[in-house]
Amino acid sequence: MTVNSSRRIFLMSATGAALRAAPANRVRLGVIGAGGRGTLVMTTFQKDQDVEVGAVCDVYEPNLERTLSVGAKNQGGRATAAYRNYRQLLDDRSIDAVLIATPEHWHHRMVLDALAAGKDVYVEKPLCHTPEEGVELVEAEKRSEQIVQVGMQRRSYDLYQQGREIVAAGTLGKVHMVRSWWLNTQLGGTKTTKLDGVLDWKQWLGPRGDRPADPDIFRRWRLYSEFAGGIVADQGAHVYDGIHMLMGAGYPSAVTAAAGRAHAASGDTPESVVVTAEYPEDFIGVFTVNYAAMKYASRFDQMNHLDGQKARMDIGRVDLKVYAQGEEQKPAIEKQSAKGFGWATDLHVQNFLECVRTRKTPTAPMWLGFQAALVVQLANLSLKNGRRMKWNVAARKVEI
Repeated sequence: MTVNSSRRIFLMSATGAALRAAPANRVRLGVIGAGGRGTLVMTTFQKDQDVEVGAVCDVYEPNLERTLSVGAKNQGGRATAAYRNYRQLLDDRSIDAVLIATPEHWHHRMVLDALAAGKDVYVEKPLCHTPEEGVELVEAEKRSEQIVQVGMQRRSYDLYQQGREIVAAGTLGKVHMVRSWWLNTQLGGTKTTKLDGVLDWKQWLGPRGDRPADPDIFRRWRLYSEFAGGIVADQGAHVYDGIHMLMGAGYPSAVTAAAGRAHAASGDTPESVVVTAEYPEDFIGVFTVNYAAMKYASRFDQMNHLDGQKARMDIGRVDLKVYAQGEEQKPAIEKQSAKGFGWATDLHVQNFLECVRTRKTPTAPMWLGFQAALVVQLANLSLKNGRRMKWNVAARKVEI
């Protein structure tokens, strides 16, 4: 046991799940989903000298072996347990918190199971795949004493926190529209036809039933609508969470979307989409994603324009600028992140670990993660149904 038994208190929730009080400074982390993002975030956790990766779980052997090796190297060779079924990892009572970095179609079930097992949770975005899943997760969060942080790292990012202060101070005047864009490419290449090692396909499919093994779905699941929301959801969840943070906004009242045809070699989701979200706070948030554009350096691939009645704020990955009325060519305010956008994940992980130790509410709890995911879910429903989709916040459901 890594946590002193005198400081670990077990309570029983209404559902019978064991809930743990704040652990000592030492935190043992379990990693569920050892792909590229999972490994990167794991190494960010390991920057904290009081974090030990106690277990790694993946159903693809090359990922499991690589991440076990990276994790052990970063902690002086200390042993890390290997699991091929995430429920076995959740049964490991030495694990205090889990990082869930699996494909989107697994998030809902894994988060619920982790909460029931009494684990604190850091889960990558988008939080869930459907509005119904999001409602269930938010309700589970209310019943739980566990800490949940959704990987919406702009919430912890110094640049976005400064931007929020500028908007809240009234510097821009009333903002009735936010315009955001994200440009890059996912075109070119061919479908994946072969994997480099053993994959437990049935476990990977999980709640998606059964079908013949498909290496391309495994590699590019983000582009398949059955497993994810496409690029509009993958990047739009970040963008709309940033809009919500800057504007102090909550759930959208309605969302409309339009899209071009899908052109990528893989998947069935479009790479060029325009989303318009309406908010009860009296503004609209317009997001344009085009992954059929040229390849951009990450510093220049995204931007948010907050169009105020007194000034406009442009905020991207690493800097923000405020242009006052009549001075559109010379910024009145300029700010830059101390360490750049990559630091946002470090700050977000630090915030999660602080909350694991203190039991404070993190910067991106489940309900905020759902608000962002809901916008892009409604956008995809708008594309599917060919109409404006309304959200009934009181009933917590999509209006038919």
